[in-house]
Amino acid sequence: MSEVNDGGNAFPTVEFVDGAAEVFDRGMTLRDYFAAKAITGVLCASWPGEPDRKEIARIAYCMADAMLEARK
Repeated sequence: MSEVNDGGNAFPTVEFVDGAAEVFDRGMTLRDYFAAKAITGVLCASWPGEPDRKEIARIAYCMADAMLEARK
């Protein structure tokens, strides 16, 4: 099984300690950020009946993975 490309940190918080930059808080991953953006569009789609929440999340992460792949 290969490791999932998470794109790295989306919004890390950096502090300077003794003149050197140190990551204070890693923030969310770029993959999570892309999925959060993608889910808005997914939720705007027409769904017959009650949409399956796990399927919606899966679709959002599939879209996020495609966005990360497109960045290569």
